[in-house]
Amino acid sequence: MKIFLNDSLNFLTKLSVRRAWNFAKVLSSFYLSKWTRRPIQWGMPVTVSIEPTTACNLRCPECPSGLRSFQRDTGNLKAGFFRNIVDEMHRDLFYLIFYFQGEPYIHPDFLDMVAYAHRRRIFTITSTNGHFLNDANARRTVESGLDRLIISVDGTTQDVYAQYRIGGKLEHVLQGARNVVAWKKRLKSRRPHIVFQFLVVRPNEHQIPEIYRLAREIGVDEVKLKTAQVYDYEQGNPLIPQNDRYARYRQGPDGRWVVKHTLANQCWKLWHSCVITWNGLVVPCCFDKDALHTLGDLKKSSFQDLWHSRAYNDFRRAILKGRDQIDICQNCTEGCSVWA
Repeated sequence: MKIFLNDSLNFLTKLSVRRAWNFAKVLSSFYLSKWTRRPIQWGMPVTVSIEPTTACNLRCPECPSGLRSFQRDTGNLKAGFFRNIVDEMHRDLFYLIFYFQGEPYIHPDFLDMVAYAHRRRIFTITSTNGHFLNDANARRTVESGLDRLIISVDGTTQDVYAQYRIGGKLEHVLQGARNVVAWKKRLKSRRPHIVFQFLVVRPNEHQIPEIYRLAREIGVDEVKLKTAQVYDYEQGNPLIPQNDRYARYRQGPDGRWVVKHTLANQCWKLWHSCVITWNGLVVPCCFDKDALHTLGDLKKSSFQDLWHSRAYNDFRRAILKGRDQIDICQNCTEGCSVWA
């Protein structure tokens, strides 16, 4: 309980009158849009995901980075461009997530960018496969002011872990977590809040109790179980868990598999957040991995102009009219409620 209280109190230190007022405007415009079925957008994003790089050291089977199957340009975010984005947005922004595709720690300036956002009093989060958390990077991670560190640990033994994290070494990941825990203690820091994220798939679902034990043993703050999105699910997929609680899909009477949840004609994400690719393209959410629904380019316009543009409002209108008609939404189980 104390650990979660520390994380919550840390988040509250980022609060300002302007950020609170901006959140109120965004929330009220979302509900008004639901009621009127018209896209109304007040305020600026509360949360933004920024992609440091598309590069990754692993070969995970359901990931464009791992499969090397991108249908868009690949590369690294330029540090100066990143600072310009933060300078424009930081007064209204609560959360900045350093992740979309790729492994953030591959970017040579990643932790410098985290430190810059920290100085702007933004709550910073990243998600990593954990292979680059050597002693030096662990220390720099703590010193950067990173608020939340999500480490993907999708198995508690090497043979199970490597079935999804192809090319990965579990012991490297666990040692990386130990390094960060140790530097938090040495530097007497409450940050970052360390999360073991366990992507539940059929090969590892029997190890769920073990991931909790392992996290306690290492000193990790939290374990989060995540359901897996798979691309080819209609005929079944060997990654879909047998335990229905952890599956996004169910088998219908005709034998075909479908997404379990009904898609409501609304999406909180379109009102409070967005994703910015390494080269400045703005896309609706993390399900648009190939930037097929690009809503603007920050190399050509300010974010404020883009956020309130006709293109963005047209996409919000399409969501309100028929979310099941939008390709990136059809395999989505998020965004249906304000707190999703």
